[in-house]
Amino acid sequence: MHKSRLGGLIIDCKTDDLDSAGLFWSRALGLDIKPVTHPVDNQYVSLNTPGNDIHIEVQQVEHDSRVHIDIETDDIEAEALRLEKLGARRVKKVKSWLVMEAPTGQRFCLVGPQRSEFESQANHWD
Repeated sequence: MHKSRLGGLIIDCKTDDLDSAGLFWSRALGLDIKPVTHPVDNQYVSLNTPGNDIHIEVQQVEHDSRVHIDIETDDIEAEALRLEKLGARRVKKVKSWLVMEAPTGQRFCLVGPQRSEFESQANHWD
């Protein structure tokens, strides 16, 4: 058995100016830019969402701009297998997450748990 749920919205921006893209989305959504305390990857600007809301990030990418979702799970492989049975396909593994594609063409990522109440609020799958 494993668990999963919607984890976040990622705003993919094909841009050379991630700071301006982050500022636009911060202002558009009325969310402050989260201060970077431990810079791990300079391709992301995180927005400060309230409480335990889903996370929202602005990501610098080389493909066309789009928005994708993250599904957080405690077992990426089990969740990938479950979604493949529904018609999704694996695209590629990136660092610790897996990029997948829905039968309708949308890309999404499977990531580890992101929020503190994951255990109590995620969907349970056999």
